[in-house]
Amino acid sequence: MRTVRVTAVLAALAGSLVLPGTASAAPAHSSPRSATPASGVLAKVHTAGRVKVEGNSLQYSWPGVSFEGRFRGPGVGIVLNDSDNDYDVEVDGATVATLVTPGQTTYWVNGLTHGVHRVRLVKRTESPWATSAFGGFVAAPGGAILSRPAARHRQIEFIGDSYTAGYGNRSDTRDCTNDKLARTTDANLSFGALAARRLNADHQINAFSGLGMVRNYNGHTPEVDYRTYYDRALLNVDGDVWRKPGTWRPQLVVVGLGINDFSTAINPGERWTPDTLVAAYRTAYQGFLDKLRARYGPRTIIVVSATHLSNTTVFADTAQQIVQERNSGGDDRVRYWYYSDSGLDYLGCHWHPSVHDHQIIAERLSDFVATLPLRW
Repeated sequence: MRTVRVTAVLAALAGSLVLPGTASAAPAHSSPRSATPASGVLAKVHTAGRVKVEGNSLQYSWPGVSFEGRFRGPGVGIVLNDSDNDYDVEVDGATVATLVTPGQTTYWVNGLTHGVHRVRLVKRTESPWATSAFGGFVAAPGGAILSRPAARHRQIEFIGDSYTAGYGNRSDTRDCTNDKLARTTDANLSFGALAARRLNADHQINAFSGLGMVRNYNGHTPEVDYRTYYDRALLNVDGDVWRKPGTWRPQLVVVGLGINDFSTAINPGERWTPDTLVAAYRTAYQGFLDKLRARYGPRTIIVVSATHLSNTTVFADTAQQIVQERNSGGDDRVRYWYYSDSGLDYLGCHWHPSVHDHQIIAERLSDFVATLPLRW
């Protein structure tokens, strides 16, 4: 019987910088261009992820946060302070480097043509215990950082657990050490990120492995659940509250919470029975949908997502009932989406979906989205 294994917090890991192709790394420096105030960084960078201004940098925690910029000239520097996460660097749509726990650095991509280019930095990994910092893009001598790219009109928010985060999706084996898990988790290749690119949409991936709506994987850390962290920009800062910018108005929100609530048997000593767990899950989910509806308004379509669990149908059945209750109460813009395990190999770490699986799920999600009455 296939089981789902998830961890709530990944181990903090040390690493080194991977330097393929023409890219090169240089130590952090304190030239005027690297000391741009964070407000100036925001003026030159497009991001749909949750960030907070702190001094001369933008801070963030969630996986999949990305920064996009435009520049003219033969090279661009990326100012970072992050010893916990991995990143992809893309120039003109092609990945030119993967940065592995880069630390405090200005990472340079050089040897480009003397024209206008687009650069994108995306955080691949999870680090709920840490805060990352991005200090902006820096032009190579003779070049210039240009005005930020325009935001995409379409916006999607993905809310979920390890499946949404892309947990170990690049792995070539289901057995993973903490280090292998960290190196093979790639939110940029999660089904949400893939579907968003297919739909030409900006997106947020607000995912936290191991957490459920009311019960976490195998009943661990019962004093918290996903709702403890959802309102935060910085996950490791108690009481932190993300201030939603007026520019973030997603037409679509996809919620996938319940795998961790129901995938493992209730242990002796937990406060739940099967019936009280289902009741608490339904109540909490309705309250969470109330929060989303209040935050994003009556026009946003909210998708309650469920998938196959080998040990129970309670997750899918209860999620569908929640949507039916919502629709009966007059909110017809909450929809139910179930994706089966058909065609999925679960070859990622600890029996999680692989990149192959995420591609299939993204295609199925895109097909489902096409049936929704979206105004975008």
